[in-house]
Amino acid sequence: MVYDYAHYMLTEGRKIKENQIVFSPARDAYRMQLAEALNMNRTRILAFKNKLPTPVELFPSDHTTSVHPVKSLKPRRRMPQSSERTLDAPDLMDDFYLNLLDWGSSNVLAIALGNTVYFSVIYSDTILYFLMLAVVHSERLSRSRVGSMAWNSHILTTGGMDGMIVNNDVRIRSHVVKTYRGHQQEVCGLKWSASEQQLASGGNDNLVHIWDMSKASSNSPTQRIHRLEDHTSAVKALAWCPFQSNLLASGGGGGDRTIKFWNTRTGACLNSVDTGSQVCALLWNKNERELLSTHGFTQNQLILWKYPSMVKMAEIMGHTSRVLHIKARMVAQWLQLQGMRH
Repeated sequence: MVYDYAHYMLTEGRKIKENQIVFSPARDAYRMQLAEALNMNRTRILAFKNKLPTPVELFPSDHTTSVHPVKSLKPRRRMPQSSERTLDAPDLMDDFYLNLLDWGSSNVLAIALGNTVYFSVIYSDTILYFLMLAVVHSERLSRSRVGSMAWNSHILTTGGMDGMIVNNDVRIRSHVVKTYRGHQQEVCGLKWSASEQQLASGGNDNLVHIWDMSKASSNSPTQRIHRLEDHTSAVKALAWCPFQSNLLASGGGGGDRTIKFWNTRTGACLNSVDTGSQVCALLWNKNERELLSTHGFTQNQLILWKYPSMVKMAEIMGHTSRVLHIKARMVAQWLQLQGMRH
């Protein structure tokens, strides 16, 4: 700020008329000396010595420059509308209470057709089938039909038509190590949590039970910590959330048609979504916050949901009967075994 020059322009300068030219050698000399002493252009009070910085655009527009590039949007995933491969499954029992399919980490699909278990190597140049007669001694695992099973390390947990849940240690001859008593009708769903400490069971009595291994002792049976009664039909579909350890999703049968979300620490129902169809199976996406459900009557579709909003991201048709079984392939492990690149 040139205070002397500014004071002069605000006081004496106003006295000069716009069209009047005043010649004063003393005044001109004073102006020149003042400008030289302050090394400034006397026609400006403020001066910027450096180039102004480029302004930051708080709300990016469509016309962005290379100085502030906009992050590229995540590419939209392709949702398949048809199956990649279709295999015949004659004699596959259309029984809501049975679990007859599994997919191993070595890329072998096992499926029970009638009295035979078929093992199929799916993603290879040729599809190989191995036949094996499956003989289950029901009296050793349960006193009735075994409709559901779940592995927990070396423990095979089975659920029977009599409502009994049995833990079998496959390493020892006397394999029955614990029993669970709670369901009054057939056990049609079993899932162990990722921590291997909690077991969720669903039954034809419309109940979901949560059992906690950490609270059991050698002198007492495994403790049931929650009895969940909100479903109005059989509960076959169960899925533990991979990114939230105490979150369980369950699906009800034809008389219920809902997917419910539970806080297994408190037993509270967090949300309930009416799907409009019988819920047969549930599967969480381990890479995205998404849930896949398979359905029976009336459309036999698969639905991909965004969690927690439960907005439908995709609806896949193709099955002519209810989709009772669903398993995710262990892609990373299989690719590592095959020495292939994804």
